[in-house]
Amino acid sequence: MTQPPATRFPAARIDALPEDIRSRLLAVQEKSGFIPNVFLTLAYRPDEFRAFFAYHDALMDRDGGLSKAEREMIVVATSAANQCQYCVIAHGAILRIRAKNPLIADQVAVNYRKADITPRQKAMLDFAMKVATEAQTVSDADFSVLASHGFSDDDIWDIAAIAAFFALSNRLANVTGMRPNDEFYLMGRMPKPLGSMSTNAANDSASPS
Repeated sequence: MTQPPATRFPAARIDALPEDIRSRLLAVQEKSGFIPNVFLTLAYRPDEFRAFFAYHDALMDRDGGLSKAEREMIVVATSAANQCQYCVIAHGAILRIRAKNPLIADQVAVNYRKADITPRQKAMLDFAMKVATEAQTVSDADFSVLASHGFSDDDIWDIAAIAAFFALSNRLANVTGMRPNDEFYLMGRMPKPLGSMSTNAANDSASPS
């Protein structure tokens, strides 16, 4: 069986990319053993690649009231709602690793309301889903619910910004026909063999989508 192409657009040739982008891709390849298709797809437009990843890193790598696993929960839940195969598979891999839980990504993707997560995290995802699919209905009442679970204004901004950013990413992935790398499917599901990639390398590999 012939494997479908990774993207509908011409895949970037690494040796033809600007040096800063080429260096980032090679660094990810060195750490993880492969280059996620999101990098090669978005490198088709170098200026947008830089802007996209700058905002991604600002949202997903910052310190704050949300853990790194919770940030990935937002991505997986909202990407599932937007039917983005790439984003669910790739960020599901990161979520399993961040949460150290091989079950969590599948649970969140299928129905986060039944997932083994806290009431606080369910409230977080309720709000994220609203931002991703019907942001026009967000009200002060939503802020009150989040505040009752201990989320600060900065936390609420983070939840909204991550949901909104990945709604953009979901749409780009779907339009470009971005295909998840096969490597993502098993990441975080089984104990890591000796010499396997670090958590940070896995995060660089899967992200963003």
